[in-house]
Amino acid sequence: MRRWETARVDVPEVIAVVGPTATGKSDLGVDLALALGGEVVNADAMQLYRGMDIGTAKLAPAERRGVPHHLLDVLDVTEEASVAAYQRQARAVLAGLAGTGRPGLLVGGSGLYLRAVLDRLEIPPTDRELRARLEAELAVQGTHALHDRLRAVDPEAAERILPTNGRRIVRALEVVELTGRPFSASLPVPEYAVPAVQIGLTVPRELLDARIAARVDRMWEQGLVEEVAGLVTAGLRQGRTASRALGYAQVLRLLDGELDEAGAREEVVRATRRFARRQESWFRRDPRVVWLPHDAEDLLDRALAAVTAQPSGGGTT
Repeated sequence: MRRWETARVDVPEVIAVVGPTATGKSDLGVDLALALGGEVVNADAMQLYRGMDIGTAKLAPAERRGVPHHLLDVLDVTEEASVAAYQRQARAVLAGLAGTGRPGLLVGGSGLYLRAVLDRLEIPPTDRELRARLEAELAVQGTHALHDRLRAVDPEAAERILPTNGRRIVRALEVVELTGRPFSASLPVPEYAVPAVQIGLTVPRELLDARIAARVDRMWEQGLVEEVAGLVTAGLRQGRTASRALGYAQVLRLLDGELDEAGAREEVVRATRRFARRQESWFRRDPRVVWLPHDAEDLLDRALAAVTAQPSGGGTT
């Protein structure tokens, strides 16, 4: 692979590679980093966790091809991932890279985490007691009842949050109660905080479904069940975020005898396909994303062209 002549072109401080799971983002991120002399910053919330490797499709060290990767393996499975903490850490890493003249490749599919880093976003405070109370109400009343409550106090937020997304509904109600302001007022504004460009990878729906099924098969072959069993001893069940991760939640049910192995595998496939559709919907709403076919023979050249076509990368949409 030829190296891009970075001295002759202007590139943004941050290059984000986004899109649904199983589209090839990690590999393109490494290719771009090698071509531009940059470094990768993880933007997959579950890859923040130590030991959660197989189920998150985390690149093995050899697959990183010598490119430094930041914000991998920074949390124990008992810790709760935080958008606010991630925003601070990722922006600090990216600022450090910019100070040395190297672009940061922000790679992942966690939409809100990406937007928190890329865009101007002030994250509201949290309150553990209030959150616990709302989660208890969620457990008793269900997601639809709390979604109706959210619709009454913040119709815009309710429109943007799925009625089945209990975690986001609870967060929205928490913000409304804490601040007295609509949760929608704290949602990201599509205005880059630093010069940036976003590249999205597309895969036809039928092919993506097949790629997801094949990925789950590989995870099983690589030892996902054993990985989860080992993490149980590290406190996975106590982790509010990690224990709910795709693959891990289903294998925990397998270990508890609630699912047999075939049922667990099929549930991981179904849940991942649903998640991929939500990711696609999230990223498609952002008109700044430059979409490229994942299997283009000249994918790297097209991605580099997209990067250099928007050297300032900043401003509003």
